[in-house]
Amino acid sequence: MIVLFSIFILNYFTTLKSYKDSLSIKTAQAKALNHNLSDSTINEVIDYNEYIKMFWVGLMDGDGSIQVNHWRKQSLQYRLVIKLSNIQSNYNMLVQIAEIIGGTVRVTGKGGDVIWVVNKKQEVEEIIKIYDTYPPLTSKKICQLAFLKTCLTQTSVETYLLNRNFKYDQQLNIIKSNIDLKIPSYFKGWLSGFIEAEGCFSIRKSNNHSFSIGQNDDLYLIEAIKLYFESTNKVRNPYGKFYAVEVYKKEVLLKIISHCTNYPLFGEKLESLKKFHQKLL
Repeated sequence: MIVLFSIFILNYFTTLKSYKDSLSIKTAQAKALNHNLSDSTINEVIDYNEYIKMFWVGLMDGDGSIQVNHWRKQSLQYRLVIKLSNIQSNYNMLVQIAEIIGGTVRVTGKGGDVIWVVNKKQEVEEIIKIYDTYPPLTSKKICQLAFLKTCLTQTSVETYLLNRNFKYDQQLNIIKSNIDLKIPSYFKGWLSGFIEAEGCFSIRKSNNHSFSIGQNDDLYLIEAIKLYFESTNKVRNPYGKFYAVEVYKKEVLLKIISHCTNYPLFGEKLESLKKFHQKLL
């Protein structure tokens, strides 16, 4: 199973290579990057359904989980899930996603969370085909997807139990291989989904408003986002393996607002964006 798991990891790099632009973020100037990925509304580039798929990949990278579990050690269970705070905008967003991609949306527990979830094997198999076109970009989700695909091929519970602790063995190699990350063609749609998950629009009484975004482990992604928005702020490592960039410069903040307008947010972050934009005017 470990050999097959490694094959799926290798296939990820082969697939992603097909969707990368020619510019490396390590060496390219940000202006050249933005020239190759020029701002435009989603209607000018892709249809709504395709945009939702790109957005979903980014949202999954930030707030989603790709799971394989077992039922009483008798059979494997496969699950895709996104869990968010239960506010109306998040609920509506997940319903929009379910209408295009599939899955169900429900409020959980005492009503504090809303989840989009897929539990049926056949539906999981169908939905993850999206990743063939728009691969995940976080190292953790790449590992989760590779493990899921392996377990869909090798369905032995015994084999699963022997290998589940090795799910993230290739994560460091993925991170190292992405140091010279090239921006994939679906990056803009992906980024809006990722901002919905991990972005933060901060409004302060001092008028020192800011936008920040961070991620565990994947410095390469935060550097890519920083260069895409042409920010000069340094990526910080405030604790552990968490990396973040925070932007205060109005010129850059307006670029972020422009991106999130052309490649729209749908949930709680859209509400935050509207308030943020008003304060910045």
